[in-house]
Amino acid sequence: MKATQQNDAQEILEKYDKENQFRTQIGKWAWAVTFLGVALTVFHLYTGYFGTLPSQKQGAVHLGTALGIIYLLYPAKKEWRNTHKKVPWYDVTLAFTAMYVTYHKIIFFDSILQSRVSGYSTIDIIISILGIALVLEATRRTVGLPIVIVAGVAIFYTLVGKYIPTQILSHPGFSMDRITTNLWYRESGIFGTPIQISAKFIYLFLFFGVILVHTPIGKFFNDIAFALTGRFTGGTAKAAVVASALQGTVSGSSVGNTVASGSFTIPMMKKAGFTPEFAGATEAAASTGGQIMPPMMGAAAFIMMEYLGVSYATIMLAAVVPAILYFTGIFIGTHFEAKKLKIIGLPKSELPRFKDLLIRDGYMLIPLFVIIGTIMSGFTPQRAALFGILSAYLVSLVRKDSRMNVRQIVNVLEQGARVALPVIAAVATAGIIAGVVSITGLGAKFASGIIALSSGHLILALIFTMIACIILGMGLPTTANYVVTATIAAPALINDFMVAPLAAHMFVFYFGIVADITPPVCLAAYAGAGIAKANPFKTGVTAVKLAIAAFIIPYIFIYNPMLVLVDVVVWKLIIGVLAAVLGMIGVSSAVIGFFIRNSRIWERIVLFGAGLMLIIPEFLSSGIGLVLIGIIWFIQRKRPEEEGSTKVLA
Repeated sequence: MKATQQNDAQEILEKYDKENQFRTQIGKWAWAVTFLGVALTVFHLYTGYFGTLPSQKQGAVHLGTALGIIYLLYPAKKEWRNTHKKVPWYDVTLAFTAMYVTYHKIIFFDSILQSRVSGYSTIDIIISILGIALVLEATRRTVGLPIVIVAGVAIFYTLVGKYIPTQILSHPGFSMDRITTNLWYRESGIFGTPIQISAKFIYLFLFFGVILVHTPIGKFFNDIAFALTGRFTGGTAKAAVVASALQGTVSGSSVGNTVASGSFTIPMMKKAGFTPEFAGATEAAASTGGQIMPPMMGAAAFIMMEYLGVSYATIMLAAVVPAILYFTGIFIGTHFEAKKLKIIGLPKSELPRFKDLLIRDGYMLIPLFVIIGTIMSGFTPQRAALFGILSAYLVSLVRKDSRMNVRQIVNVLEQGARVALPVIAAVATAGIIAGVVSITGLGAKFASGIIALSSGHLILALIFTMIACIILGMGLPTTANYVVTATIAAPALINDFMVAPLAAHMFVFYFGIVADITPPVCLAAYAGAGIAKANPFKTGVTAVKLAIAAFIIPYIFIYNPMLVLVDVVVWKLIIGVLAAVLGMIGVSSAVIGFFIRNSRIWERIVLFGAGLMLIIPEFLSSGIGLVLIGIIWFIQRKRPEEEGSTKVLA
């Protein structure tokens, strides 16, 4: 039974997660993938401890080796994954070509620097064209076509800018030679900030996650979640939310979290009486929130740190309150749905004891505390990741079943590279888009467009930015989406509407994430539906209802930046958080259709409006919202409980 569940989970991952569509049989080239993967991980561990190379060289080793592995592992079409039991000759050729054109930056480093002044040679231009083409194809294979289309359109826009009639978007235009050499050889393109951050920080944190997952920490998180919430109303759904929040501290993948946690939690939710769509949506919505859960927060948080010029500790602390509100919102939604269906909790006899779990398995949390403590003590994220990796390895030695022999250590080192491949490809292609923005001044043009459309009204500018982030997020991974929107949209909010920089960047970050559960392209929801055997689109719609807080919270911290710890006044922060929670109770109950009784249409409208009024950081509106919720509570309290609902025991 367990083996069948694992097989089903792997099939769902391969179907909805592009990252898992790699070849499983590569013949004699398996040794090359192992060698390159191990070498890349060792390189990052070495430079993380002893100091990184100059950014262009570090980025070249990082990207070049990753491209080589991608072409050996990922076929041109997913249908060809296991058609052959070896790697086709053309992919081998592409692999070594990609490695050479990237390592060329290291071999001829000094002459390339000189060429910035004297001009690039024909060979340099050919290599830059090849390099860009190979990055785009590698990204298509590992991440998907949408981001490649966006990058392709960006390059085309750079070429034909002078022919665009719209004054807002037009620019003088650039030659192909200038575009390709700028994107390949300068710091504003492929080897710009995103790939540099990936090479310095992101890779090490991803490897930390790989080692930690080698321990039984996933099962420990699930057990903790059930021990804390399993006995309450709708306990199985609440446990899924808590478990996914805990899993999110280790992994930043929405689809991966959905499958990892959902394989266990979704069947239990269905058994308890929740519909398949609701079970899949709960897991998808909660797992998507893993990307905003400190300390990991997905790869984009490290790039945010660089863009804003603040410490990673600042980013982590800023994310704490919004993350709590996000998961609280989903938690509230599951509570109202369970009350509506009269689903009670699990018997205490069937649940693990929290105290026993901490005594027996609490040591598995040590690596997370090490990372958080190291960052908060003022060390660099690199050093924190290294300490985390070391502590995670020591934790793996505690139990006999998680101890690694030499072969397993080699495998974990290789897995560190495999997990990073899609991220490396995505940030490289995001660098192309960011480079085009830099060359053409598209950011300023976008800002002008936003101002014109919004007529100077902040709320309209936020709505237009939200729509852009969600649309981009349907085709771009979160990291790439953040790079693009942080380059184009965030400056408009900061410079033209005086939004706090940290709040503006968190705003675009949030809406890039929720694209994973927003129909029609909601991969996390589709993965949850696959496990639940539910209707995918209905699951996506239900996930949006549950995660309605995610669509509101960013507006809260734009208007009340104290929630991201900007200019904090403690008592105001406490009141703001309490008001936001009460507001989410109103909004969630309206969306679910249940408060203390099944809500009538007009009651749902009042609850929704009251919830929004509570969320607005203004005393009068919050007071009115609180009074309206109190009125609905009093009215429903006096109403007889409806007959016909059946209690369901989990």
